[in-house]
Amino acid sequence: MNSAAIMKHKGRALLPSNQAALRKHLRQGATASEKAALRLGRLNLGLSRRTTDLAAANRKLKKEIARRRIVERTLRNSAQHTGRLLEQARRLQEQLRFLSRRVLSAQEEERKRISRELHDVIAQVLTSINVRLAVLKTDAGVNTRDLAKTIARTQRLVEKSVDIMHRFAYNLRPAVLDYLGLIPALHSFMKNFSKATGIRVSLTAFAGAEKLDDASRTALYRVAQEALTNVARHAQASLVEASIQRLSNSVRMQIKDNGKSFDVERTLHTVKSRRMGLLGMRERVEMVGGKFTVESAPGHGTTIQAQIPFHRDARKRARP
Repeated sequence: MNSAAIMKHKGRALLPSNQAALRKHLRQGATASEKAALRLGRLNLGLSRRTTDLAAANRKLKKEIARRRIVERTLRNSAQHTGRLLEQARRLQEQLRFLSRRVLSAQEEERKRISRELHDVIAQVLTSINVRLAVLKTDAGVNTRDLAKTIARTQRLVEKSVDIMHRFAYNLRPAVLDYLGLIPALHSFMKNFSKATGIRVSLTAFAGAEKLDDASRTALYRVAQEALTNVARHAQASLVEASIQRLSNSVRMQIKDNGKSFDVERTLHTVKSRRMGLLGMRERVEMVGGKFTVESAPGHGTTIQAQIPFHRDARKRARP
């Protein structure tokens, strides 16, 4: 109800003094309402700002929680990865110690074998030659009838001792590998292997493999030698296919047999594995910067691959 209506309430007019008091009262009430409304507006504005700040803080807190969870997960995965690396390092260290012991043992066994061969074979042959030469010296002027036969027998003994010495030298390191190269050495070894075991062996080779350095060619020869030795000992195979191929920047030798399979992982990771040849082959290939793999499956035999990179100075020379 406005002031005019109040002043004319129920058809009666207010006195001027009363009218002035009423207007003052109304102005005071309006001012208090405005102040209250203003205060309420400020409170609402402050509450809105506070709500916005709390929402922003809440979002920031959620991001921080998510980040910390990621960090915790990363640390947990890192700890697990570190544990696996430590276990792998421990296993490799055990394999290295065992391999070192086996290498020393193999060296000692090889020394024993060479000593025994020298004593039992070459020493006996040389003693026989000495005896026959003494007989020749005694009978040279007395019994000339059997002189030619005695000389022939002595010559055969000399030839036998020479053959034995050649075999020793070939087993230690074939001269053909140094003078003719990797491929002729492999052909020679595989020919003798087939003759001794009855296992058929075929070889196809990339001629550029001869451009590998001496250490790499030696590694490939020893891998082939050990692989075929394992075939003869364990695989019961009738056929071996060997190949040497050129890749983009490397040479890959593959040896595949049709014999029995075996568990590759268990053999490579078992410390006291009897097939130390596999570890030895892997060590040889990795020493020259190469990669060694073995695959074996029932009905498919075993496939060994040795991939060795060309050095920079050999890549151009190896191009066909």
